[in-house]
Amino acid sequence: MATALGSLTGPAKLAAVSGLLEKLTKDLQLSNLSLQERDSALEELKIYGRDPWNSDPIFTKEGVETLTRHAFKNPLSTTSRNALRVLCNAMLLKPETRQRFVDLGFEAQACELLKIDDRDDEFLVSRLLLFTTYGTTINLQKLVDEYALASSIIENLSRHAKRVTNQAASTSAANPMNEMALVESLKLLFNITSLCKTVDSSPAVPPLITLLSKLDVAPQQAPLSPPLGQIVNALMNANLESEDAKASLYPEEIAGSVTEKLIQLLDLSMKVYSDNDLETAVSPLVCLISRIHEHAPPSTRDFIRKKLLPTEEDRQGVLGQGDNLPARLLQNWTNVLAPQLRTAIAEVFFDMSDKDATKFIENVGYGFASGFLFQRNIPVPEYLKDGQSMGDVSGSGGRAVNPITGQFLDAEGVSELPEMTDEEKEREAERLFVLFERLNQLGVISVQNPLQQAVQEGRFEELPDDAEDVD
Repeated sequence: MATALGSLTGPAKLAAVSGLLEKLTKDLQLSNLSLQERDSALEELKIYGRDPWNSDPIFTKEGVETLTRHAFKNPLSTTSRNALRVLCNAMLLKPETRQRFVDLGFEAQACELLKIDDRDDEFLVSRLLLFTTYGTTINLQKLVDEYALASSIIENLSRHAKRVTNQAASTSAANPMNEMALVESLKLLFNITSLCKTVDSSPAVPPLITLLSKLDVAPQQAPLSPPLGQIVNALMNANLESEDAKASLYPEEIAGSVTEKLIQLLDLSMKVYSDNDLETAVSPLVCLISRIHEHAPPSTRDFIRKKLLPTEEDRQGVLGQGDNLPARLLQNWTNVLAPQLRTAIAEVFFDMSDKDATKFIENVGYGFASGFLFQRNIPVPEYLKDGQSMGDVSGSGGRAVNPITGQFLDAEGVSELPEMTDEEKEREAERLFVLFERLNQLGVISVQNPLQQAVQEGRFEELPDDAEDVD
């Protein structure tokens, strides 16, 4: 009975993998295998290579060299793509194989293959090069300067942009490889622009904006699932100040369309993502909106501020207590599980306040703004020291606002609790005294107890035992 392809285990699997690689190595010298035999051997290796156990020959220096030479010996052939698939799996499972590939010096051939208009090769070669950006000695700058790596990636993105633009008019079924190739190109562009700061990424902005605008959002799922999350990441690293970039970001004929899509993504994301996903997926989106706001014309800035800053309705209560987008952003201002998001949110609100401490406090309240201002050594406005309220807050309509909470003063509830008796005040003071002492002993704080200081300064009077309550 014939054995199913790739079904062996244990020592038999190891022997089979060794035999397949030996056969493929000899074929490089003798060309003694037919195309079908060569592809069958690579297909079987691919299956065995999905589990590294007893697949060791694939990950050795000799194994990587055999696969690499087959991958680039006859580009665009089925043999080339089958070998690339085995290589990509090997680099995913065994990081040490990435440096072994780099040591062979085939990066130039990979860059040349990336220039060809083919989605299968785009996917495989982009994935291959992406792996080499982690933990290897690859010279990415050389690939950018001498082999046009960045230009090839951007050209592929332009092809995807044209495809999604024409997709509505097409009746053919979507090819899953299109999106897979797009995602790998976006990841590679992000890594290249992160590691090579001299790369001119401005030509990437127009196709990225087209893709962002044309691709649908899935609100019930993860809004930033591929490829939208990768588009955001790529835009975050891009040069947004060039004329071509500005023309795409702020189109006159569809004012606010790009920022509206980004804020839609942000609104949905703040509702569905957990803390870990907020940190990894949403932080770049907030940073991108902040960058767009920084370079935007007045109309776009006003649009962003209208969507993100607290409204008059929000100020009916303490800021950050609602369920809309501004409230959700403020709620995550102090999210200890998402430190990058916290910083990004504070930065975008500071930017929307024209980097002015007074406007900043007016927009979000001193309770939120204080930590940010302290970390950056920005002085507190004088009116706060005098205990004054605010009246010229955006969305306040001239009504006085509590500078700490951002709530309208006339909307603050009046406590219905009876005033504390002198005995109750004394007990509360004793409780606070003990609390401060415990915090000092535990090392949580290291300051003089304010109640003890008040006693020493004669500002604290202990009531005699026979003292009567005063109405």
